[in-house]
Amino acid sequence: MYRLSHNCPILLFNNDQMQKGNAEKWILFLLLSFIWGSSFILMKTGMEKLNAWQVASLRIFVSGLVLLPLALKNFKKIPPSKIGLVFLSGALGSLFPAYLFCLAEQKFDSALAGALNAMTPVFTLISGILFFSLKTEPRKIIGVLIAFSGTALLFLSKNSFALNTEMGYGGFILIATLCYGINVNLVQKHLKEIASIDIVSMALSLCALPAMILLIFSGFFQLDFNSKPVMLSIGYSVILGAAGTSLASILFYRLIKQAGSVFASTVTYGIPFVALGWGFVYGETIGWLQILGLMVILGGVYLANTNSSFKKR
Repeated sequence: MYRLSHNCPILLFNNDQMQKGNAEKWILFLLLSFIWGSSFILMKTGMEKLNAWQVASLRIFVSGLVLLPLALKNFKKIPPSKIGLVFLSGALGSLFPAYLFCLAEQKFDSALAGALNAMTPVFTLISGILFFSLKTEPRKIIGVLIAFSGTALLFLSKNSFALNTEMGYGGFILIATLCYGINVNLVQKHLKEIASIDIVSMALSLCALPAMILLIFSGFFQLDFNSKPVMLSIGYSVILGAAGTSLASILFYRLIKQAGSVFASTVTYGIPFVALGWGFVYGETIGWLQILGLMVILGGVYLANTNSSFKKR
């Protein structure tokens, strides 16, 4: 944010400065799409020798540890009355989804999980209407219905759904994206006076404690740490926390500052394609029905979020 002084009432940018800023926002966009899109395959590879609870717990604990210095530095910026809400934001925005996605990927391909993650803006709209007294236009409701039809196509892409319980695991992903959506509205309504990076650093640092407790009771410390495959799975989980959560959060808020929240939200469109790419590299089955389902979801998301400024009733 630029502050005007008496000596400089007008701030002028030359072409080089504008081009540099434009280049930076696209670099950040690509980095975030890659990091967040890679999170799904990191979960899958982490679970080769660890269980879902261990991978998710490591992810949150490491991310909280990485952001702890920021949390301690900015602790006084958060009103004591808001600490509970900040923790709730961390639980909805990171803690619960981390476990839900890992549980889902026990049966789901990482590429499919990444595609379903694109439902987050849709659930942001739905939760805003249902829980936060926000209203919207019929066009956006149509977008929501289109996105859900794309979700149905993704479910149908799993040929064995009718014969087993895998659909329940897909429900974990939808619940996770609902948590994301509720968190966006929670922050917007109750924590908007606090800087986003302060919320994230404090929230993840607070969530690191329950994650550590769950890690202890998951049997993590009884693993064979002399085993190379075990250490590789731990390494993937640590990268997931340090990069996929901590670094990505910092980069995201840098992108918001550089290009605005509207442009930053378009990362939603890049993440699934990176997830699909990693799925292809790791030999996951990616058929035309999955691609079609993703396209339908993204079309619905676009329709539901075009000029998506909510108004209070």
